[in-house]
Amino acid sequence: SLLFCTEHPFGHLIDTLQMTSLLTSLVIKKKKNMVKLKKLPFCMRVLLESTIRKCDGFYIKTDDVSSILDWQKQQNQAEVAFSPARVLLQDFTGIPAMVDLAAMRDALAKQGVDPNLVNPRCPTDLIVDHSLQIDYSKCAIQSPPSPMDESHGATTRSPAGRPSPRGSSSSGSHCSGQRPGHRGGCSKVSCSDAPSGRSAAVQIENTPLLCPFHLQPVSEPETMIRNQEMELIRNKERLQFFKWCSKAFKNINVVPPDINTVHQLNLEYLCQVVQEGEGFIYPDSVVGTDSHTTMINGLGILGWGVGGIESEAVMLGQPVSLTLPQVVGCKLVGTISPLATSIDIVLGITKHLRQAGIGGKFVEFFGPGVQQLSAPDRTTIANMCPEYNATVSFFPVDDITLQHFKHTSTDHTLVVLEDYLKAIKLFRSYSDQSEEPQYSEVIEMNLSSIVPHVSGPKRPQDRVAVTCMKEDFINCLNEKVGFKGFHISKEKQATQVPFLHEGAEYNLAHGSVVIAAVISCTNNCNPSVMLAAGLLAKKAIEAGLKVKPYIRTSLVPGSGIVTHYLNTSGVLPYLRKLGFEVVGYGCATCVGNTAPLPESVVDAIKQGDLVACGVLSGNRHLEGRLCDCVRANYLASPPLVVAYAIAGTVSINLETEPLGVNSEGKDVYLRDIWPSKEEVNHTEENIVIASMFKELRSRMEKGSSFWNSLESAESALFPWDPKSTYIRCPSFFNKLSKEACTPQSIEGAYPLLFLGDKVTTDHISPAGSIARVSAAAKYLQSKRLTPREFNSYGARRGNDAVMTRGTFASIKLQNRLIGKTGPRTLHIPSGQTLDVFEAAERYQRDGVPLIILAGKEYGSGSSRDWAAKGPYLMGVRAVIAESFEKIHRNHLVGMGIAPLQFLSGQNADSLELCGKERFTINIPQELTPRQQLVVQTSTGKSFSVTALFENDMDVAFFRHGGILKYVARIKFTRKH
Repeated sequence: SLLFCTEHPFGHLIDTLQMTSLLTSLVIKKKKNMVKLKKLPFCMRVLLESTIRKCDGFYIKTDDVSSILDWQKQQNQAEVAFSPARVLLQDFTGIPAMVDLAAMRDALAKQGVDPNLVNPRCPTDLIVDHSLQIDYSKCAIQSPPSPMDESHGATTRSPAGRPSPRGSSSSGSHCSGQRPGHRGGCSKVSCSDAPSGRSAAVQIENTPLLCPFHLQPVSEPETMIRNQEMELIRNKERLQFFKWCSKAFKNINVVPPDINTVHQLNLEYLCQVVQEGEGFIYPDSVVGTDSHTTMINGLGILGWGVGGIESEAVMLGQPVSLTLPQVVGCKLVGTISPLATSIDIVLGITKHLRQAGIGGKFVEFFGPGVQQLSAPDRTTIANMCPEYNATVSFFPVDDITLQHFKHTSTDHTLVVLEDYLKAIKLFRSYSDQSEEPQYSEVIEMNLSSIVPHVSGPKRPQDRVAVTCMKEDFINCLNEKVGFKGFHISKEKQATQVPFLHEGAEYNLAHGSVVIAAVISCTNNCNPSVMLAAGLLAKKAIEAGLKVKPYIRTSLVPGSGIVTHYLNTSGVLPYLRKLGFEVVGYGCATCVGNTAPLPESVVDAIKQGDLVACGVLSGNRHLEGRLCDCVRANYLASPPLVVAYAIAGTVSINLETEPLGVNSEGKDVYLRDIWPSKEEVNHTEENIVIASMFKELRSRMEKGSSFWNSLESAESALFPWDPKSTYIRCPSFFNKLSKEACTPQSIEGAYPLLFLGDKVTTDHISPAGSIARVSAAAKYLQSKRLTPREFNSYGARRGNDAVMTRGTFASIKLQNRLIGKTGPRTLHIPSGQTLDVFEAAERYQRDGVPLIILAGKEYGSGSSRDWAAKGPYLMGVRAVIAESFEKIHRNHLVGMGIAPLQFLSGQNADSLELCGKERFTINIPQELTPRQQLVVQTSTGKSFSVTALFENDMDVAFFRHGGILKYVARIKFTRKH
């Protein structure tokens, strides 16, 4: 290691700490620099330590250290390189990264280079968690039929060795022998006491759970087991590839499915705060291929989301290049309301910081209010920072963080952690105000002003106080179609459509809830909000309330740990009674993998042209994301998801109107069943925290029997199967030359699409289901697959043929070239309207380059590498937009696509571009960062754009045709 060489420029900073084992650390020794260090925000101190330790004079220079120490003068100016301690991948974004590395091995082997040189150099964890779909689900428990009824079927054994029904149903089943009218989960039931012809009373108890039909112990709900089995069967090819990766590549850890989601596994198992390696201890830090990576900042671990393309570069030893950011200090004051959950605090801070305009900045929290937030609260707040466009939201390690780690670490680890962090000034003490860091600016937030809110109906930044929900929804019906409006005429707003469901009649109206999902991506890391949902369910059942059976309810915890503590605390049976059945672990409803709504519900929505609603505890809810016919989607805390499911509508004032009526005809209000903060805290402290981490470690040690028995190749090169529709060798390295070409001008390009504002990565590269009439569907059908076997775009990210055809395949894409919504565009030379892929394919056959015209915030939303890879394979050479989301801009550069920005005050309309011109973009051979380029059109117009290459590394990536080719040439061919 360079750190052990006397030539290392900062070798004099190596020091030892007196502990049971001699571990070295890096500390600032010069008095002048120590003064500067004390004024640095804590997140910048993590950058400083990494830069000192990794300084090699090539990627990371001594000037980088000086720039960070002089951060106040250098912010928004100096470029520094950061080498994180590890990389985190989830399977949707991890599989294309690993496929690219496998393809790189092939390409280099053809050039006579040892393919075993291609390995992650940075420790990498890949979590298989995004492939779960809800094939089986069920709603609220009904009274079970008599076990003596001969109509119930015999049981069979599932692959997992558990009883399961013969055949399958779209609604799923918990127990064996499903029969009409029985939708109940396995609860402890006294069936033998049921009078003939009458239903038995369900006794709500805790585990062990018994099915009323076969009275055998069932350790977990059958719906979850069946969904997990389908996940393993459907994704076997992908899992075999991951298994090969775990054996073929060094320095990578693959966590199999059904263990945990990436966000929670990062929090509960992978994070260390302090890492050990090469004889040193150093601060933990991470970049991940998911926007939720920022959650880890709540524990004092610096991390943020990057694209799959950037992550591959970091895995292969490239540092992350970033401009020294502004660091906004968010001072929290005031006392939190007892009715406000951490989700309310998150949404309050989200709105506050979004209005402050902190895009691309670091946020660091301080002030007396921070000490009121538990570690789970902090991670929930940090998780949402992509929604207010910050890079990270950082909570330095303090006494509360240490208290949290007492439940997750050994005493020895805690001693090392505390002593080391104090030695390098990374431990936050609120008692000494003289060591208060200096920030670029300070924003104050009064926590006492926060009241319960939801967010929607289309965007996470549109917050609505629960007390104003009914009024706001009516306003949304009245407003013109837009970010909030649906434009429903006054005379149609009272429309009610009767329908039959399982023999009973119900009514749907505008605002009716048809999907209610407590899901994994934001809230389930925080026991308090999940326990609040469970305690509310318990009180609701005790008060005699129910959920209407047609509402598609589900509970998809982030990990089995959530199920464990909900079960241990005794609230899981009550959630199940209301229909919130655990259906599996992974991303499901949040990424569009919800179960189909009952046909009678869909027909009623269409008949009345109703604005039906989904309520979910995630952080993504774009229109049409959950289901095409569900136009209004609201984000809410888990207890509020349960409350709105009970109410059956969002058009309700929960403060003044009852949730429902009990069996005695008495109105029951939310305030009657809302658990107090004391109840929640008592349950969390005395039951949850002590057991959840022990359970996770046990789960990790046991592993997955399916994974352990899965067969995979033993070769250095992956044996590509030409018949596979999941894993395919991509064409990124075709005709890879040893030397990069000089930048070429783009001549005579046609616009493939002419787009407006806020085009998200969901529009560019959908992750949900594959429509039957799409170009991707036609391809899969040509491979003799039926629609039932299509799976999702996310699951097929390892197949470039599917993903390229799925590019711009969103039904919500608004393309000005054709003037209507859908995945279609105008092939300008012929005047034909075609699928976007078919048009791009025709342009490529004719050798015509392509560009995209767009408005503001192009590429916003989740980080998604195929949102750049797809356009690249379609032949797109440049995107001209008013502004770009930062991660997507990085992706475009990483694929060799030029991100070009209209000059301030200009856009396609002001320049009177119709989108049917041919464009020539003059790119000089000596390209420099943020250089202005001239664009000429076939109509004689000429205008300038700014090439958004932020630094010399961006220019180098563009010259090489993207990061992958750069790494292949520089990292291995030249063996740097």
